[in-house]
Amino acid sequence: MHMNVAPHLLTEDRAEFERVLDEALRSAHDRPGFADIGDRFTTAQLREMALNATALITTAAAVEYDHFVKVREQLRTASAAGAGGTDAALDGANGADGAGVVAIVTVLAPILAGTAAVLLLLVGAVLKLLDPAPVFADTLLTAGLMFGAVAAAGLVCAAVGLLVTALRNSATEVPAGTPDDDLSRARQAWGRALVDRGILPFLRDALATPAPPVLPKPKQPPPTGRIPKVGYSGPDFSSPAEGPPAPRPTYSSPDFGPPDHRPE
Repeated sequence: MHMNVAPHLLTEDRAEFERVLDEALRSAHDRPGFADIGDRFTTAQLREMALNATALITTAAAVEYDHFVKVREQLRTASAAGAGGTDAALDGANGADGAGVVAIVTVLAPILAGTAAVLLLLVGAVLKLLDPAPVFADTLLTAGLMFGAVAAAGLVCAAVGLLVTALRNSATEVPAGTPDDDLSRARQAWGRALVDRGILPFLRDALATPAPPVLPKPKQPPPTGRIPKVGYSGPDFSSPAEGPPAPRPTYSSPDFGPPDHRPE
């Protein structure tokens, strides 16, 4: 059963309207004046009546609904603009000369330098334990220390870059949750207006409407018999014992003969 939707009620908000209506019907018994809500009409009947009067009910909360739709459209526009700005920034970063190389070096340089430093220091320390120690053992240890310094410097540069990026994003960041909170408040305000100024007054008027009088059924004439009487009577039949038989007509046949024959 499709309900009649008010001209200004969007299709995407029909489910929200039905949800508010169902919630109002479930809690109607707790409101004053609705204790006998199930005496004359059932909940299903009242719901069907309210759905058929959607245009009337939603008109009572038209101001709140218009505000709710406006806030939702603003949020969608802002989200679309933010997504477009993010895509543009990513495209610009990918298209900048050397931006990808710098990012790779910033990430991989500390890892590679640290790995090389550990290996060189480990091998140099093992060679130093030999007797006599190889000449290049000191060279390996020196190289390991240099790679360790490079890894430390790369880590410091990466940390500084992350800090600068975080500070830059926090300066231009919109507080999270604010648009959604505005949308939720607008939706709740519309729901309260629907219940207080639309649904409950409609249900109250429906319950206060007097029931139509019950007309008595017309009386049926009593039956006169199994075979109805028609407007003509059958012929009278009598047996031979009830009277003398009626005379039968006599017929005489003409005499046929030759022309010279005369009847006697």
